[in-house]
Amino acid sequence: MTTDLRGRSGPLPGLRRRLVVLGERDFRRFFTGYATSLLGSSMAGVAVAFAVLATGGGGSTLGAVMTARILPLVLLLVLGGASADRFGSRIVMIVADVLRCGAQVSFAVLLLTGRPELWAMLLLAALAGVGEGLFGPALSALVPLLSPPDELTQANSLLQMARSGATIAGPALAGVLAATGGPALVLALDAASYAVSVVVVFRLPKAGVGAGAGVGAGFAAVSADTAPGRRNSLSLLADLRAGWSLFRSRTWLWVTTLHICLFNLLVWGPFLVLGPVVSAARLGGPGAWGAIMACYGGGAVGGGLVLLGHRPSRPLAVAVVASLGWAFPTAALAAGLPLLCVCVGAVVGGVGSAVYGTLLGTMEQQAVPPEFRGRVSAYGSLGAFVLGPLGLAAAGPVAAAVGTAPVLAAGALWLVAAVAVLLLLPAIRRPGSPGAGGGERPW
Repeated sequence: MTTDLRGRSGPLPGLRRRLVVLGERDFRRFFTGYATSLLGSSMAGVAVAFAVLATGGGGSTLGAVMTARILPLVLLLVLGGASADRFGSRIVMIVADVLRCGAQVSFAVLLLTGRPELWAMLLLAALAGVGEGLFGPALSALVPLLSPPDELTQANSLLQMARSGATIAGPALAGVLAATGGPALVLALDAASYAVSVVVVFRLPKAGVGAGAGVGAGFAAVSADTAPGRRNSLSLLADLRAGWSLFRSRTWLWVTTLHICLFNLLVWGPFLVLGPVVSAARLGGPGAWGAIMACYGGGAVGGGLVLLGHRPSRPLAVAVVASLGWAFPTAALAAGLPLLCVCVGAVVGGVGSAVYGTLLGTMEQQAVPPEFRGRVSAYGSLGAFVLGPLGLAAAGPVAAAVGTAPVLAAGALWLVAAVAVLLLLPAIRRPGSPGAGGGERPW
């Protein structure tokens, strides 16, 4: 007979068995706060766009505000990772959420009291970007401390599902709220969601989370390793060098980072830019593009459900094969297929995205020593996104020169070839084998 969510008195059937990680009190609390802030963040993008346009700004102004948010995010990823390893994820995440909460509150107040100047919007967007740059690496380092090792895949699957679900629900909810109460209301709600996250993270234990055998000990070990008294003698540069040395010593780490970097340049950037163009030209306009992205988010939720309760024996190989899913919506657009086919391809792409991200994130968290997780995550994120802006900027001009379909088709074909090459590498097929640079096998 089952007596609790973790099934300590007997096995759990079906979905309850797959959600056993929610029996960990601290993970459950954090998941609730994180999901709340994700919903707020996913609404904020719509609100900011309408707010900028309401001030009389056009596409160039909106682009400037978006850039002001993205640049600090990318530039501070490494610093965020080093800070998480030095001071602990909990402190860094609280600071990050306080910054984001303050930025959104200030933006909402400016909208309610008048028409904000461009410099003010740029400054507040930059502060929000700083918060995001600090938060991401700290999150990656925190998750393994809130979940027992054998439930880490579950934890990451649930977080991935929360992110995917927010991308579906957030924009739709923001559109309704912005139309009825104005962008300031949405931004205020986003600020409130960050405040909830601050409270939840603040209540997490400073050392030891009491969430199952070995988890509290792991948290305590990280707290000791990252205590200021021990690490103040080390320079930030030395911290970053040590993190980089570990990152490049793991072949599977830098190879998969290169894979996602080129993917963002050749596949995802062109898809995000040219997808709306194709939708407007022959699929039915903005509604068609919204349907495609909603299907992508729905597929990502489905991919998270698939992984709940499952741990493949070769996670890297499965993840790399799953990344082929991204080729389907791109190829459907390139081939001139109807909207239904593109939407089906988007579902496949969403499933692949969730499987790839969850398995790679879990393996990184399990294979990388706790005191290096923040920096390694930061290097991975920086490498993954560094060429993304170039892909976004170049897609339009290249398509104007050679055509939209060839650009999209080239990205899909590259992805197929890249996956084939990756599967030939021992570091991907057998990450724990000698000479693969995989370190200790985490599964």
